[in-house]
Amino acid sequence: MDRMTAANKKFRKEMRSGTVALLLLSVLDRADEPMYGYQIGKLVGAGEQDTPMVKQGAIYPVLRSLERSGLLTSMREASISGPPRRYYQVTPLGQETAEEWQAIWRRTKRFVDDTLEGDYYGMEEEGAGEDEQ
Repeated sequence: MDRMTAANKKFRKEMRSGTVALLLLSVLDRADEPMYGYQIGKLVGAGEQDTPMVKQGAIYPVLRSLERSGLLTSMREASISGPPRRYYQVTPLGQETAEEWQAIWRRTKRFVDDTLEGDYYGMEEEGAGEDEQ
């Protein structure tokens, strides 16, 4: 196993839990037709070799949870290349939720980025701090 600490693992897990749902719902909201889990996984980088942000196996429980919440519907269809596939599609409630979650994400991202950059005191206003050298 790599040198990642337990704290880093926990942080990554917590970060992924909400972002995976946002990503999956957003991908399906933009899709022109229903998609199955593997297709969705490829779009969110689940097949990447070097520490993927989203693991393929983590997608399916989130898809089922989104469906139970009424944000997605699914249908099972036969596949000529293997077992039947479950195709997911966003519902009208899912579309509204995707928009809301994306707005929340943008606000959260802006807040976190500002805080990490030290903008939490509002000192990054135009011209602030230029005379302090």
